[in-house]
Amino acid sequence: MGILNLTPDSFSDGGRLTSTSQLLQDTADMVQAGVDILDIGGESSRPLAQPVSLEEELLRVIPAIKAIRTSHTTPISIDTTKAEVARQALDAGADIINDISGLRFDPEMIPLAVTRKVPVIIMHMQGTPGNMQANATYNNVVEDIKQDLDVWLKSALAQGLQSQQIILDPGIGFGKTLDHNLSILKHLKSFQELGYPILLGHSRKRFIGTLLAEEDPLQRDLGTAVISALCVSQGVSILRVHDVHSTVQAVKLAEAITLAV
Repeated sequence: MGILNLTPDSFSDGGRLTSTSQLLQDTADMVQAGVDILDIGGESSRPLAQPVSLEEELLRVIPAIKAIRTSHTTPISIDTTKAEVARQALDAGADIINDISGLRFDPEMIPLAVTRKVPVIIMHMQGTPGNMQANATYNNVVEDIKQDLDVWLKSALAQGLQSQQIILDPGIGFGKTLDHNLSILKHLKSFQELGYPILLGHSRKRFIGTLLAEEDPLQRDLGTAVISALCVSQGVSILRVHDVHSTVQAVKLAEAITLAV
C-alpha cells in the first residue's frame, strides 16, 4: 500500500503533493514499482495534529481520486474518519475505507461500509491524534490491543458488517511508546488469532528514527524496509509505506527466503 498524503502537515511528506501533476507522477512511480493499493488521505494523523473541516478534506481528496482514476485502475483506499468523505471518495472511484478510529468516530461509517460492501481497515488507537501520545498506557500492549479490536469488531459485525470485509491494523505509533511498538512488531503473529488479514503502518515513524538516530523521516526508508521484510515472515498481509520500490525489494527477498526448501 503506497501512501499519498494530500496534506500540508503530515510528518514526513506534508505539502509535497501540491499539484495534480506531482500527484500523478508519484502515482505512476508507485504503480511502476509494483504497488497493490494506493492510500489517499486529506487529514494528517501525526501526533498533535489538528482536525480539518469536512469541506477542506473533500477538496483535498476527491479531485485527486478522480485524477488518478483517469489513468490507473489500482485499488484506492480512502484514509478518513468521516463517513461523508468516505462516501464521496467511493463515488469518485475509491475501493476501500481506511479508518484510523476503528470505525468509532463517525456513527455513519459502519452503515456506509455495510451498504457499500467495501473492505474496511479497522485500526487501533488510544485517544485521538491530538492527545494519543500524552499517556499511552497498557497492561499488556498486545493483549490489550487485541481485546479492544475484538470489542470494536463485535460491534461492527452486530451492525451488519461482514467478516470478509475486515482488515485489522494494530496501529503502530498511535498511542504507543517505543517499547509498545517493538512489542507489537515482535508479536505480530498473535494478532492473526483474531482471524483477519493484518495491515501494518510503520513507515518512517518516529520509533525508527529513535532507534537509528535519524531525525529526518526521509532517511528512515531503509529501516522501514527491514521491518517490512521481518513482517512478511510473521504473516502480515498489507504493508502501508511511503517508499514502494524499496519495500517491494525487501518483500521479494523475504519471500524467497521464506519459501526456500
